[in-house]
Amino acid sequence: FPRQIVISEMMPDHVHDLRNPHRILPAPCSRKTPTAHPLRYPCSSASQLNPRTLPSDLSQSSHPKIEKDLHTKGFKNICGIDEAGRGPLAGPVVVAGAIMPEDSMIEGVNDSKKVSEKKREILYDKIIEEAISYSVAIIDEKIIDEINILNATKKGLTQVVGGQKVKPDIIIVDALNNIDTLGIPYTPIIKGDALAYSISCASIIAKVTRDRIMRQMDEIYPEYGFAGHKGYGTAKHIAAIKEYGLCKIHRRSFTKNFVK
Repeated sequence: FPRQIVISEMMPDHVHDLRNPHRILPAPCSRKTPTAHPLRYPCSSASQLNPRTLPSDLSQSSHPKIEKDLHTKGFKNICGIDEAGRGPLAGPVVVAGAIMPEDSMIEGVNDSKKVSEKKREILYDKIIEEAISYSVAIIDEKIIDEINILNATKKGLTQVVGGQKVKPDIIIVDALNNIDTLGIPYTPIIKGDALAYSISCASIIAKVTRDRIMRQMDEIYPEYGFAGHKGYGTAKHIAAIKEYGLCKIHRRSFTKNFVK
């Protein structure tokens, strides 16, 4: 099946290709996102889903029930989208989208936060191998500081939609509203990364991609311990900021309370 990965928004030239560590990523070109009027698909089985309304066997792990419901309604290419890195003090926010085959059911796929780092790496390879199409957008800390983290996440989502080699028939996304999906209908799902299989797949792609970036950043800025906390505001990270100050990848809008 065709698939595609798109690296977006001016990551530093010294960031290595995440799938080939011996190749340096070229500086990507900026592209303007076309204006579109997003549509919200009024699917009662998906648009307002909440873990409390589902049977216990579905609320504890991701399951393709949501996708199966959409398939029966005529939607073939269902793109699940999720992000990683909205909360850290440093590094990019990464948004990923995955269109999985209708019969796909990779064992162990769940919300990336509920899966160990080692297992995520294994699942990542299985997901991108099986995906009909997938794409990734990386929005760096400069853009986050300029337009805020919510808008940066939405910007990445639009780029992910545009980066799919196979056009989605519908987007399902983890609890984001008022988004530009380039005219493709979408529905937000509460805790979608734990409930919808394709969103869980996207969650793992996004998390693994971001973790790899932060391990690379740890080699450049070893004093901050990015390989361990991945840029989140741990006590160790905050202590390092107070001792060494901010580095290039810190989000200035997130670190005002730690530096004078």
